[in-house]
Amino acid sequence: MTATRRVAVLKGGSSLERAVSLRSGAQVEDALEGLGHAVTGIDVGGDLVERLVELRPDAAFIALHGSQGEDGTVQSLMEALGLPYTGSGPAACVRGTDKVLAKQLMREAGIPTPDFQALRQAAIRDLGAGAALPTIERRLGFPMVVKPARGGSALGVKFASRSSELPGAMVGAFSYDGTILLERHIAGRDLAVSVLGAGAGNGEDRERPRALPIVEAVPREEGFYDYESRYGIGMTTFVCPAELPAEITERAQQLAVEVYELLGCHGFARIDLMVDHDTAELWVLETNVVPGMTETSLLPQAADAAGIPFDELVARMLESAFTR
Repeated sequence: MTATRRVAVLKGGSSLERAVSLRSGAQVEDALEGLGHAVTGIDVGGDLVERLVELRPDAAFIALHGSQGEDGTVQSLMEALGLPYTGSGPAACVRGTDKVLAKQLMREAGIPTPDFQALRQAAIRDLGAGAALPTIERRLGFPMVVKPARGGSALGVKFASRSSELPGAMVGAFSYDGTILLERHIAGRDLAVSVLGAGAGNGEDRERPRALPIVEAVPREEGFYDYESRYGIGMTTFVCPAELPAEITERAQQLAVEVYELLGCHGFARIDLMVDHDTAELWVLETNVVPGMTETSLLPQAADAAGIPFDELVARMLESAFTR
């Protein structure tokens, strides 16, 4: 029987992913209360430290998506307060949340990730970097994916199918972040591999990270798996375990664990990949260090397919706060 703990669930905040975070937090709170813990939900704002000092919880469960919750800001604050918290530490959060940094690290480690080019808005303004676009277009080809360097939930991600569409896609992505990523598009199947880390389970699970069954996201309407299709109930069909050849399943899970370890994640994370329709090659796109916990989120679906009910998953995630 797990000891009763006082747990502060950090959720909401001011990022563009506030709505998703509130839904994640509510699901987590219900599970923690069902497990017998004393739970206080905190909609994160300027009084966060004051409320935590007054509450004196045993741990903080971070369900805060977007900036501050995933970029290491709130994690650094928890360490300053000496408060145990769920998930990865500040350094891993920085590495995972910055898509450019993560892809550079993967490229150096020999992990396959689609070819890309980072562009800063300041470089276009001050250095004339826009003149390099024709060269970038020839190297990456079309269609091209344009995305903010930081942020999640597919917010700000655009497609450019031809050169004339690229400036508009870049403007859209720049509205979310001062650095954007131009990435070669991989036509294929959208896969998510959730990983439970050492210390997030029992027995052998405590020894090394474990990849859960793969979730494939299949949008009901042809096109990109975007924010609306990701969080709108009924907009996407999720298949878990994904119906893949055994060798592709094994390789995708292996890559997910390699990325998890490369970035220094702790407790849990989700790694997104594509499998090329034509070549069956796997490509790692990005990592989410604070995966969603909503009714359509992928980590809970993968855990359920592995025989881990939602309440048990939340219990394991909470335990990661005490095994750092």
